[in-house]
Amino acid sequence: MPRSHPASTFFGTLIASLWLASAATLVHAEPVANVHALAQKEQQPLLDTLRDLVNIESGSKDIEGLNQIAERIAGQLKQLGGTVEILQPTDIYRLDDTPEKIGPAVHAVFKGTGSKKIMLIAHMDTVYLKGMLKDQPFRIDGDKAYGLGIADDKQGIALILHTVALLQKLNFRDYGTLTVLTNGDEEISSPGWRSTITKLASDQDVVFSFEGGGTDGTLRLATSGIGSAYLTVHGKSSHAGARPEGGVNALYELSHQVLQMKDLSKPEQGLKLNWTVSKSGTNRNVIPAEATAQADARALKVSDFDELQKALQDKIKNRLLPDSRVELKFEVRRPPLEPSDASRRVAAYGKTIYGEIGLSLKVDEKAIGGGTDAAFAALQSKGAVVEGMGLSAFGAHSNDAEYVQVGSIVPRLYLTTRMIMDLSTGKLK
Repeated sequence: MPRSHPASTFFGTLIASLWLASAATLVHAEPVANVHALAQKEQQPLLDTLRDLVNIESGSKDIEGLNQIAERIAGQLKQLGGTVEILQPTDIYRLDDTPEKIGPAVHAVFKGTGSKKIMLIAHMDTVYLKGMLKDQPFRIDGDKAYGLGIADDKQGIALILHTVALLQKLNFRDYGTLTVLTNGDEEISSPGWRSTITKLASDQDVVFSFEGGGTDGTLRLATSGIGSAYLTVHGKSSHAGARPEGGVNALYELSHQVLQMKDLSKPEQGLKLNWTVSKSGTNRNVIPAEATAQADARALKVSDFDELQKALQDKIKNRLLPDSRVELKFEVRRPPLEPSDASRRVAAYGKTIYGEIGLSLKVDEKAIGGGTDAAFAALQSKGAVVEGMGLSAFGAHSNDAEYVQVGSIVPRLYLTTRMIMDLSTGKLK
């Protein structure tokens, strides 16, 4: 019988130890594999829901359509066991272009056995006018599902609904509360539901917002703030030829105001102010008695909008024509979403989860493009707020090319479900 060599014994023991560690890992990974398997089975039901949502036209001013889609969403949430209510707006922040009537919101709460508070948000309204569905019907072509409003943001609603369904199938209730809110006015700057989003999000441990993740599924920790400035100058009309000195030329004063405000941008810190629209006068031979201008403002910090408003108010005190009267109104259409340590921590954990299924996940801390409701959620929240949890998508607000990538459904269901589970059980702190 051959004698055992010390080196052979050592390597044999090492191999055995590694095998045991691997086996232990596999046992530990079994629940994860179960989540992934159920996510795969949930893909077709999610596409069915997406088809139903696309087939309900729900433009921001289409109250009938918004009520219809709200009933559809509320019904599915009730079937999943949530305490559900369709809310009508009572606290409306009137913007310059706010319509008389604002669409509803669907609010659902699922109570669990744990302590963590988790909130999922998306919006029901689209930018499209009633009747445009015929040009963008729901259809699947290869790995792309097309449809009116499918990317912005009906995919987000479907993903939330089927994440909740997945948690139910896993019999997972270790969260404290799981709150769902879908509002009907995001595309018009959320005048009816911004305060509700802020209030509900204020005590959450995490808020996930389900706008699309772009074509590469990027999570976003920052979005631009959007503001508008409205300048109105009151002068006095008079005959431009016979007695111009009897008037107070509002156009002259408006020009003076706009020119002295042209350098308030601070591009190095992401603050931008650009005057884009102006109107004055009624006739060629009349000194204009009134003139108006509008500006678009962008910011990366909430405090930058505060400083900009103060600077604008200070500027209008300096008038070219002392007898003119100058008024300035500033609207924060959306505050910026700023990155936080809590959001970074949650997003980084998302990268780990994606890695489990062999995928990479991008996280962007630099704001690009327009703002979203995630910024309202973050205004008073001490927890993480992560945007872009939705499906990989392209073509939002387009005439005929809006789609989501079908291949992103399973990874996103897996990501969202795992995030909720691990946040609830303390694996992600």
